[in-house]
Amino acid sequence: MKVGIYTLGCKVNTYESEYVTEKLEEAGYTISSFDDVCDIYVINTCSVTNNSDSKSRKIIRQAKRRNPDACIVAMGCFIQKEKEQLDEIDIAIGNKGKSKIVELLDEYFKNHEKINIVSKEISEFEDMYINKYHNRTRAFIKIQDGCENYCSYCIIPFVRGKCRSKNYIEVLREIKDLVDNGYKEIVLTGIHTGSYGEDLDIDFADLLEKIVTIPGLKRLRISSIEVTELNSRVLDIIKKSNIIVDHFHIPIQAASDEVLKIMNRKYDLDFFMAKIDEIRAIRPDVSITTDIITGHPGETDEIFDKSIDVLKKIKFSKLHVFPYSVRYGTRSAGMEQVEDSKKTERTHRLLELSKELELDYMKKFIGKDLEVLIERDNNTFSVGHTSNYLQIKINDSIKSGEFVSVKLEKIEYPYIIGSINS
Repeated sequence: MKVGIYTLGCKVNTYESEYVTEKLEEAGYTISSFDDVCDIYVINTCSVTNNSDSKSRKIIRQAKRRNPDACIVAMGCFIQKEKEQLDEIDIAIGNKGKSKIVELLDEYFKNHEKINIVSKEISEFEDMYINKYHNRTRAFIKIQDGCENYCSYCIIPFVRGKCRSKNYIEVLREIKDLVDNGYKEIVLTGIHTGSYGEDLDIDFADLLEKIVTIPGLKRLRISSIEVTELNSRVLDIIKKSNIIVDHFHIPIQAASDEVLKIMNRKYDLDFFMAKIDEIRAIRPDVSITTDIITGHPGETDEIFDKSIDVLKKIKFSKLHVFPYSVRYGTRSAGMEQVEDSKKTERTHRLLELSKELELDYMKKFIGKDLEVLIERDNNTFSVGHTSNYLQIKINDSIKSGEFVSVKLEKIEYPYIIGSINS
């Protein structure tokens, strides 16, 4: 039977969908394009914003319309959050039980009855293991799940459960197998990645120390990390290791102490900026990207204007901008809301600032030689990323997965054009 798989949301979802793909292939299913008429559609949903909910709902219904007789499997945060199962869904999984995909399909096709295993209790790490990725040159490793920060705007702690970690021996084994299978860059990911080990006798710094010694691993990337988790031990490992890349995604969420307090974030701007200075002291060329929410309750016009100045001062290399989205069940949902028109206007201003900051960062590297991991080749040009996550385009055909030394010549946004060093 043919299966189409669609993934929304974060890198954790990407990892989980890859695992589902591998398990289904091993069981004899044929993985097809989601746009094909398939016997089974698997949708890994997201609920971080209202738009995520809407898109999850839309994709589920599109699949059912494409083939009314298909089995629709929906999993993930949107399914975990919804109290009632959509009529179109035949198997509802939520955020526990994704590893049971094959046996759930067997049960469905045996009995032809709807299945709902959405569980309110998510207390243990659901172990998954991948030794290859489809159509990727970097491999994601899910090392952690859940969050207990309870930021006032965020639904994720309610749908992902408490912090829980993958056994470090299994993490190392999975990375070793992926490296042996040709993957040169590994990305550590989780819902709250830097909290790794809070439920184990090991912490995130311990794990990093072990990973960077794995033979054959060329690059280690952390998908996202909270500024409060970049402690002295983690920074010391970053300083000493040339395996850890020159790029860190550190969410700020608000560039205002007033709004950070309302959000229940665990730092203020002085702490955040001091930590960024520490990172740049040991990695001068580092790229620091961030997430920022605009239009959160409490963000006045004056606060927003000051926030723009703060973001310019920090000199992020890119902003991932999110207009605040009401998540019912969170504390922010009950606060006085900012007008949608203001959210839209502020989002546009932040996106313009992001491009300005990105171009400023890119200009610093024109004329320099950097190593690029090739990720895409269409026979006339190749595209890849540097350690500091610059996207490089080369007018040569180079095999995906290869490292090449490239002279960076000019910007053609969003790329830097480069040529291979002879």
